[in-house]
Amino acid sequence: MAMKVWIDQDLCTGDGLCEEIAPDVFTLLDDGLAYVKEGGKVLSDPGGSEGLAGFPDSQLDAVVESAEECPGECIFIEP
Repeated sequence: MAMKVWIDQDLCTGDGLCEEIAPDVFTLLDDGLAYVKEGGKVLSDPGGSEGLAGFPDSQLDAVVESAEECPGECIFIEP
C-alpha cells in the first residue's frame, strides 16, 4: 500500500460515483457524504486529510478514475 487517498467532505456532493467505481475504497454514509475505507474500516472521524487511507496497487486505476469523475473534485491521492 504505497498510495493513500482521502476525501474532503466539505467538497463532497454525495453523488456516489466513487463508491460505484471503487467500492472497496469508498463508501457513502448516512450523512450522504463519501468516505474512504481501509481494510474494511471506514475512516470517518475526523475525516479530511487526517483520514488518509492506504489502498492496494490493484485499486489504483479505480481510485484515479473516481477522482477524475468526481463532480465535487474532493478526492485527493497522495504517494
